[in-house]
Amino acid sequence: MSELDPDFADTAPEPVFEAAPDRVFDPASDPGFAERHGVLTRGYGHRPDPEDPAKVQAMPIVLHIPKVDPPARSAVLEAAAMATVALCFDPRVGPGPDGEPGPWQEPFLAWNDARIRKVARRARGAHWCAAQDVDGVTVDHAGAQARAFVPGPVGELDPRISRLQIGGTDLPHDDPPPPADGVPVLWVQKDLEMTVGKAAAQVGHAAMLFAGALDVDTARAWASDGFPCAVRDADEATWRELLARVEAGTAVAVRDAGFTEVAPGSITVIAVPGTVDERA
Repeated sequence: MSELDPDFADTAPEPVFEAAPDRVFDPASDPGFAERHGVLTRGYGHRPDPEDPAKVQAMPIVLHIPKVDPPARSAVLEAAAMATVALCFDPRVGPGPDGEPGPWQEPFLAWNDARIRKVARRARGAHWCAAQDVDGVTVDHAGAQARAFVPGPVGELDPRISRLQIGGTDLPHDDPPPPADGVPVLWVQKDLEMTVGKAAAQVGHAAMLFAGALDVDTARAWASDGFPCAVRDADEATWRELLARVEAGTAVAVRDAGFTEVAPGSITVIAVPGTVDERA
């Protein structure tokens, strides 16, 4: 391990950290839920990127990957997807009860009106704990943790986040059990061989697109359950079937801009409202 990587130094013990809910809200009684859902429904990319690269908007995502006993890749990706969509529905990204903008509304809308870029980083130990003090939402799921942060200009990233590595440690593909009935599945195109960080950003995109494609009552029910989802690798045969579902309008696809790892226009993830064998 490089001496420039103190976050993953062998001498740094892993402190005990219990993720606490950042904020609890009841979607069933939340008067602003429909408005926040509407933001996702109308899509993104309504404004061009700024000419200054430092002003480009991005959502940071941090994956908790301890050196000892790291979580399963699928669980990490599920946590990343859940954290991303949970932040999108957090009451703080919309107006408050008094009609005034919530504390996260302006930066969130500025990002959502752009290209909804996401940049995933990894952390462990004290650096993971420090990241909890930066505005965002942490999800603890199936032994994995991920935190999605309030978006902002890439040149103004909080140093507690910017010091974390983007590349480096990856996680091997695992073989999780079949998804539970009724749980949305985010199918990742395995042949693209994306790193866990790239895949985390892509499943985050997919969770947002999936939420925006739901009617508001279904989205509210999903939120009430904590946005459960399953991330699975799709082999060639499964991918062909998924592409047919996209063409039929029963699945949503993420087409990557091609800034990193994959060719522009590549379909990276396809989200479906249940197992691949179900028909919407």
